[in-house]
Amino acid sequence: MKVNHNALQLESNYLFSEVAKRLRAFQAAESGRVLLKCSIGDVTRPLPRIIADAMQSAAEEMAHPETFRGYGAEQGESFLREAISRYYAKRSLSIAPDDIFISDGAKSDLGNLCDLFDADNTVLLPNPVYPVYYDTSIMSGRRVSFLEGTQENGFLPMPDAAVRADIIYLCSPNNPTGAVYSREQLAAWVQYALDQNAVLLFDAAYESYIQDPALPHSIFEIPGAERCAIEINSLSKMAGFTGVRCGWTVVPRTLVLDGASLHDMWLRRMSTKYNGTSYVIQRAAEKVFTDEGQAAVHEDIAYYMENARLLKSAVTSAGLWATGGDNAPYVWLKAPGTLGSWEFFDHLLYTCGIAGTPGAGFGTAGEGYLRFSSFGTRETILAAAQLIGTM
Repeated sequence: MKVNHNALQLESNYLFSEVAKRLRAFQAAESGRVLLKCSIGDVTRPLPRIIADAMQSAAEEMAHPETFRGYGAEQGESFLREAISRYYAKRSLSIAPDDIFISDGAKSDLGNLCDLFDADNTVLLPNPVYPVYYDTSIMSGRRVSFLEGTQENGFLPMPDAAVRADIIYLCSPNNPTGAVYSREQLAAWVQYALDQNAVLLFDAAYESYIQDPALPHSIFEIPGAERCAIEINSLSKMAGFTGVRCGWTVVPRTLVLDGASLHDMWLRRMSTKYNGTSYVIQRAAEKVFTDEGQAAVHEDIAYYMENARLLKSAVTSAGLWATGGDNAPYVWLKAPGTLGSWEFFDHLLYTCGIAGTPGAGFGTAGEGYLRFSSFGTRETILAAAQLIGTM
């Protein structure tokens, strides 16, 4: 018996597990102090009533013989795939329901998509980057190359024709930096993927937070993307589903690489390794895409974006450089002086009782930076903003 030695190359602690470990140590040592969590991107607003009611109604269906349901379609129920297709249509995008696959969230799909590709591929990642992209690539035994995000390029690295890539991960709005690619920038990435005969895995989990109408919400707003891109999205942050779990992935039928239909491969993979998302959850998700549901979730999005504005204003007023927070729920700030990410994390924690997420945990280009999440309660954010002003 042999273990997967690629998995042994991962750091022993996942970033957010290490953050949680340090917060427990702080609370044990400083038991009388209030901890203001601006770190983990977990929502705090309850589910909108229309969504909770749909979940309750669907659960009741399961208690009656005439409405009970067993196994559902591995690809997802047609009513939800059609609702998501209409959601895209509001942006004049023609995404067929058959190209939409329902899952338990973006994180799962981002990792599971690795099953479609040979280990002998080079993965290109922006740096800093959401850790799942890197960790799943390493676990699969793939080569990884990086393009560095910096203050100078707005933490939006662009493709380099001299760099070879087979699989490209992009996240826009970006986690952790909050930066968002323009239409012209994404067009350059699509052309690069086409030129490289590569697949572009586009993480759009935060697209509903974009406030600027000129910025693209979907990679499929870019001509040619249907021939090189897969889009992953989630209801975790759009609709507060972090504890409910539901997302989707778009794999166009027009996406053919190495002579194979990735759509057909993904359907076969889902049929083999996934029994489908809960019917109860899918009925709740369906309501997200109604007019009433969209109004409710965007009320929560506005709440979190106001939190982001408050955090960013406090940070900049304290004389620190920051980006993000305008079209994304994250504020990315530079540590003062020569402090490293974890040093700044500890300084904020023990001086102010504020928890952020160290930028170094998102890659080498994140060293010296820290991420604030706006998903806390207004009381937490206001208290943190006031303390930031006293640093």
